[in-house]
Amino acid sequence: MYGDDPQRPFDDPQQPPGGTPRPSSPPPAAPPPQDPRPARAGAAKDDAPWERQTIEKLAFAALKEQKTSRRWGIFFKFLTFAYLAIVVLAVIDLPFIGKKGMPTEKHTALVDLRGVIDSTGAASADKITNSLQAAFKEDSAAGVILRINSPGGSPVQSGIIYDEIKRLRAKYPNKPLYVVVEDLCASGGYYVASAADKIYVDKASIVGSIGVIMDGFGFTGTMDKLGVERRAYHAGENKAFLDPFSPVVEKQKDYINQMLGDIHKQFIDVVRKGRGKRLKEDADTFSGLMWTGEKSIAIGLADGYGTVDSVARDVIKAETVIDYSEHDNVAERLAKRFGAAAASEVADRVMPRVGVLR
Repeated sequence: MYGDDPQRPFDDPQQPPGGTPRPSSPPPAAPPPQDPRPARAGAAKDDAPWERQTIEKLAFAALKEQKTSRRWGIFFKFLTFAYLAIVVLAVIDLPFIGKKGMPTEKHTALVDLRGVIDSTGAASADKITNSLQAAFKEDSAAGVILRINSPGGSPVQSGIIYDEIKRLRAKYPNKPLYVVVEDLCASGGYYVASAADKIYVDKASIVGSIGVIMDGFGFTGTMDKLGVERRAYHAGENKAFLDPFSPVVEKQKDYINQMLGDIHKQFIDVVRKGRGKRLKEDADTFSGLMWTGEKSIAIGLADGYGTVDSVARDVIKAETVIDYSEHDNVAERLAKRFGAAAASEVADRVMPRVGVLR
């Protein structure tokens, strides 16, 4: 037996008889290590409860509504500010504002005539005459200064202002009206100035241009080159005689010159009556020429040098000056800023103007 031999180890029961060792089986695989980190949020997103998703949606909706509400809040604040600004400007523009605090002591009333004299601008007859009436009616006004800086304009508007000055001077004989010329007092501007008691200028002012002009454009040559034919239908032989797209007819041209001559004669008569013996008339006086302020004094178109302050202080003897000018309101200024005045100017340039004193 195998156990009887002391030199021979005991047989391995796992080995087969004969001493050949059996192959050993591989040890069992170790279990994979556990990841101590928590599961990813994305992996558990699908397993999130519906309450959490609902809360997230409500939170995002609340943020969106808050942003929208903030935008509308800013818009309405801006709208309110703009409205209040317009109201304040409108109140400031009211004619009676500034007259309440007017001093009751002796003062000089000032009225401004600036720019082209027409029916829609700042130098319209309505605005100038309203300002003059307010100035003459004020008992504490010792005299009135009409400050002019104008190239002229409509003979009708100029005539209305002239006539109103004459009427007010007759109604208030103890209240003088003086004209102070700044840069320019030409044509219709001088038409108005000739109604004053006296005219004061700067030595470099431009004065005169006693004449009438009507201008426009003729497009007949351009139309011929482009092959454009004018088709105008009218009743009355001379109905279309100012049409810039039709040739000039000599008979109609003579009629226009006669009409301008009649208006020029009215202008001359107004200057002669207003200046009287002070006017040193010669061949150039009514030719449409202009002179410096220094020369205008020499030929009798002006009476002396002066400014608003110097005339108020030294001539009227009332140094305090109060402005009675009627200014454009907010709506009118905005309309001009956004192009209404530009459109009117283009129309005036394209279409002929009847008898403009400039």
